[in-house]
Amino acid sequence: MIVERNAATSDYHALQVQFRRRFARGLQALASYTWAHSLDNASDNATINGSVLRVDPSTNRGPSDFDVRHAFNTAITYSLLKPPGGAFVEALLGNWSLDTIFTTRTATPVNVTTGVNVLGLSGFASTTSRPDLVTGVPLYVDDSTAGGGSRINRNAFVIPTGRQGTLSRNALRGFSIYQLDLGVRRLFKFDERINLQFKAEVFNILNHPNFGDPNGRLNIGATPDPTFGRSTVMLGRSLGAGTSGAAKVYGRLAPGQIRGAVR
Repeated sequence: MIVERNAATSDYHALQVQFRRRFARGLQALASYTWAHSLDNASDNATINGSVLRVDPSTNRGPSDFDVRHAFNTAITYSLLKPPGGAFVEALLGNWSLDTIFTTRTATPVNVTTGVNVLGLSGFASTTSRPDLVTGVPLYVDDSTAGGGSRINRNAFVIPTGRQGTLSRNALRGFSIYQLDLGVRRLFKFDERINLQFKAEVFNILNHPNFGDPNGRLNIGATPDPTFGRSTVMLGRSLGAGTSGAAKVYGRLAPGQIRGAVR
């Protein structure tokens, strides 16, 4: 028997600060910072849960899947002022612009699940049952072979029998990110109506690796998942693939890339 209920709740609290500099003396800037906390007991349109007699839905109350505590973004554009020195110098150095975008945020949650239907209930997926937390065992361990240099410690969890585990939902975190992008533009003006612009962009100019969230599934059925606790993909690929909208937006969150354009 399946019962559908509209019982999920969510709360979002945030402090948002923005600085804006209007274009003056060739410089334009925009910076924003958000300090936030998003809480819910279901981050998707629908979430499978066991019978309320066996699993209390209130135990799912925790950070949202997309909860980001701190986020900072800034964009700066600088257009070189008309250089002195006559027509030759202006033709060589005029109409150049520099664009920079810096993005950073703290880590998003990782929900550790058993990968096992511990309650034996039809419809109660193994992806919603959580393990018990082992007291005194570190949740993370340094590991130079793992993406990001660390991984979630498998020994910090045990799989219970016949009940939901003591570990709360979305209790762990993945990796923070930061990235600096740079663009250079040159505008050629032929007349009042015809212009030609050349642009070169370098995404992730520091070539800083941003990793996707670690795998939070302890088991694949009765077999331990060998990738548990490890990030197995870069952030850009974890958010979208191919020609999807997410891939276009987040594909820049990848190793350094160079792109040119003419319009």
